[in-house]
Amino acid sequence: MTGTLALHIFVPALADAAADLGTTPSVAQLTITLFLVGLAGGQLVYGPLSDRYGRRPVLIAGLGLYLAGLLLAVPAPNIGVLVAARVLQALGACSTLVIGRAMVRDVSESTDAARRMALLTMAMTLTPALAPALGGLVDTWLGWRAVFGVLAALVAVLGALVVVTLPETNRHPVALPGPSAMAAAYLRLLRMPVFRAYLVAGACAGTSLYAFLAVAPFLLVERLGRSSGEVGLDCLIVVFGMVAGAVAANRLAGRVPIRSLARTGNLVCLAGAGTLLAIDQAGLLGVISLIGPLIVYALGVGLVGPNAVAGLMNVDPRAAGAASSLYGFTQMAFGALFTVAVGLWHQGSATPVAATLLGAATVAGIALRRA
Repeated sequence: MTGTLALHIFVPALADAAADLGTTPSVAQLTITLFLVGLAGGQLVYGPLSDRYGRRPVLIAGLGLYLAGLLLAVPAPNIGVLVAARVLQALGACSTLVIGRAMVRDVSESTDAARRMALLTMAMTLTPALAPALGGLVDTWLGWRAVFGVLAALVAVLGALVVVTLPETNRHPVALPGPSAMAAAYLRLLRMPVFRAYLVAGACAGTSLYAFLAVAPFLLVERLGRSSGEVGLDCLIVVFGMVAGAVAANRLAGRVPIRSLARTGNLVCLAGAGTLLAIDQAGLLGVISLIGPLIVYALGVGLVGPNAVAGLMNVDPRAAGAASSLYGFTQMAFGALFTVAVGLWHQGSATPVAATLLGAATVAGIALRRA
């Protein structure tokens, strides 16, 4: 859950940070986009490291790096330092994403993987559901810098709990491959059509909503007149749609085939994105008409995500760390692409968001037909 906490908790404070540091919205959005880039690149390293040295020590090192980035962000005097701190945060935070998925796979039989991945996804979706509301409240009461202070305290507590209580789940360490061997392992996975299909579908579903979160402060405040605190609550409502979808995925796991559930979720995503685009083009955009279709889209994401992850992680359970790393990299790379797209296309309307979501769902649907 902590892996993307620094991403979502800062969203409501983004506009205030931009104003305080004297920068433009497009430059301020680099704190989101480059966070995703760091989150993507770092994940390629943590999987093989945890396969070799164990999940626990690598996770502890990652949390230490995460905490250092948060402490650097608190006194940031300009946008350059803040962006650098965000990249450092991302390089530490991504360890929790990779190792969390790998640990679940370590202790799961293949028949249980979909159910447990759905449960894991349900927990992870609580982060973007709760974090924007928390970030909005802290920003309103204490200012945007306090957001990083609060998060640093939470990460420090988590690190202490990991050191004291977390067992090692990787019972069969493997030799650490060199760069060429790591690349060969990733290429071997990518050559498998089923892995590629679930990889693309999961990546599109998992981070496409970042397109909305990246522009939510500007769209909701500048276009619809919401306050920063209300932005956090609006984001919370949307992401709770993901929680509902993950709950449904958990209940249906084992009774409905993975591919069927993923394709059903994708159809829900297409319906939500298409509705939002039609509403905005008709000039009917309001808070309810914006949030409603996004909730529908998020519900579909909650169905697609855990089933896509379970599908790709079951392809080769012996390479759980590498598969988790490659998925995490692809997911966050797509997320960065989505945020760049809406950032460059930002026009004070919901059309860039809706078109991006519709494109992501279409690509995911094509991939799932090949799974």
